[in-house]
Amino acid sequence: MTRKAIQAELEARLASLQARLSSLKQDVTQSHSSDSSEQAQERENDEVVDTIANETEASIRTVQAALERLKEGTYGSCEACGESISDARLEAIPEATRCVNCAL
Repeated sequence: MTRKAIQAELEARLASLQARLSSLKQDVTQSHSSDSSEQAQERENDEVVDTIANETEASIRTVQAALERLKEGTYGSCEACGESISDARLEAIPEATRCVNCAL
Protein backbone atom coordinates (compact mmCIF):
# COMPACT_ATOMS: atom_id res chain seq x y z
CA MET A 1 0.00 0.00 0.00
CA THR A 2 1.38 3.40 -0.92
CA ARG A 3 1.84 6.22 1.57
CA LYS A 4 -0.97 8.14 -0.16
CA ALA A 5 -3.30 5.17 0.27
CA ILE A 6 -2.32 4.87 3.94
CA GLN A 7 -2.87 8.60 4.42
CA ALA A 8 -6.30 8.35 2.79
CA GLU A 9 -7.21 5.39 5.01
CA LEU A 10 -6.05 7.23 8.14
CA GLU A 11 -7.98 10.36 7.15
CA ALA A 12 -11.13 8.28 6.54
CA ARG A 13 -10.67 6.55 9.90
CA LEU A 14 -10.18 9.92 11.59
CA ALA A 15 -13.39 11.30 10.05
CA SER A 16 -15.30 8.21 11.14
CA LEU A 17 -13.96 8.43 14.70
CA GLN A 18 -14.77 12.13 14.91
CA ALA A 19 -18.34 11.47 13.72
CA ARG A 20 -18.70 8.70 16.32
CA LEU A 21 -17.41 11.00 19.05
CA SER A 22 -19.85 13.72 18.04
CA SER A 23 -22.72 11.24 18.17
CA LEU A 24 -21.61 9.95 21.57
CA LYS A 25 -21.43 13.47 22.96
CA GLN A 26 -24.97 14.10 21.73
CA ASP A 27 -26.18 10.94 23.47
CA VAL A 28 -24.70 12.02 26.79
CA THR A 29 -26.25 15.49 26.66
CA GLN A 30 -29.80 14.24 26.13
CA SER A 31 -32.21 14.91 28.98
CA HIS A 32 -33.12 12.12 31.37
CA SER A 33 -36.47 10.69 32.26
CA SER A 34 -38.37 11.98 35.27
CA ASP A 35 -38.88 8.39 36.44
CA SER A 36 -36.21 7.57 39.05
CA SER A 37 -35.80 3.91 38.04
CA GLU A 38 -35.36 4.92 34.40
CA GLN A 39 -32.91 7.62 35.46
CA ALA A 40 -30.75 5.01 37.18
CA GLN A 41 -30.58 2.97 33.97
CA GLU A 42 -29.91 6.10 31.92
CA ARG A 43 -27.05 7.06 34.25
CA GLU A 44 -25.49 3.62 33.82
CA ASN A 45 -25.85 4.00 30.05
CA ASP A 46 -24.18 7.42 30.29
CA GLU A 47 -21.19 5.82 32.02
CA VAL A 48 -20.85 3.26 29.22
CA VAL A 49 -21.17 5.96 26.56
CA ASP A 50 -18.59 8.07 28.40
CA THR A 51 -16.14 5.16 28.45
CA ILE A 52 -16.64 4.57 24.73
CA ALA A 53 -16.15 8.30 24.09
CA ASN A 54 -12.86 8.25 26.03
CA GLU A 55 -11.65 5.26 23.98
CA THR A 56 -12.71 7.02 20.78
CA GLU A 57 -10.77 10.16 21.80
CA ALA A 58 -7.68 8.01 22.41
CA SER A 59 -8.08 6.44 18.96
CA ILE A 60 -8.41 9.90 17.41
CA ARG A 61 -5.14 10.98 19.03
CA THR A 62 -3.42 7.82 17.75
CA VAL A 63 -4.61 8.37 14.18
CA GLN A 64 -3.68 12.07 14.32
CA ALA A 65 -0.20 11.12 15.51
CA ALA A 66 0.18 8.70 12.58
CA LEU A 67 -0.86 11.44 10.15
CA GLU A 68 1.67 13.78 11.76
CA ARG A 69 4.41 11.15 11.32
CA LEU A 70 3.47 10.93 7.64
CA LYS A 71 3.90 14.71 7.31
CA GLU A 72 7.21 14.67 9.16
CA GLY A 73 8.58 11.76 7.15
CA THR A 74 9.03 9.53 10.19
CA TYR A 75 6.08 7.28 9.43
CA GLY A 76 7.03 3.61 9.26
CA SER A 77 10.02 3.88 11.61
CA CYS A 78 9.84 2.03 14.91
CA GLU A 79 9.83 4.46 17.80
CA ALA A 80 11.69 1.95 19.98
CA CYS A 81 14.53 0.64 17.79
CA GLY A 82 14.43 2.93 14.75
CA GLU A 83 14.13 0.07 12.27
CA SER A 84 11.48 0.08 9.56
CA ILE A 85 8.05 -1.24 10.43
CA SER A 86 7.08 -3.86 7.84
CA ASP A 87 4.62 -2.87 5.14
CA ALA A 88 2.40 -5.80 6.12
CA ARG A 89 2.18 -4.51 9.70
CA LEU A 90 1.43 -0.97 8.53
CA GLU A 91 -1.27 -2.26 6.20
CA ALA A 92 -2.85 -4.18 9.07
CA ILE A 93 -2.36 -1.40 11.65
CA PRO A 94 -1.67 1.90 9.85
CA GLU A 95 -1.17 3.74 13.13
CA ALA A 96 1.49 1.29 14.40
CA THR A 97 4.45 2.95 16.10
CA ARG A 98 6.57 -0.15 16.72
CA CYS A 99 7.87 -3.00 14.61
CA VAL A 100 6.66 -6.52 15.39
CA ASN A 101 9.73 -7.33 17.51
CA CYS A 102 9.41 -4.22 19.70
CA ALA A 103 5.62 -4.53 19.98
CA LEU A 104 5.92 -7.90 21.73
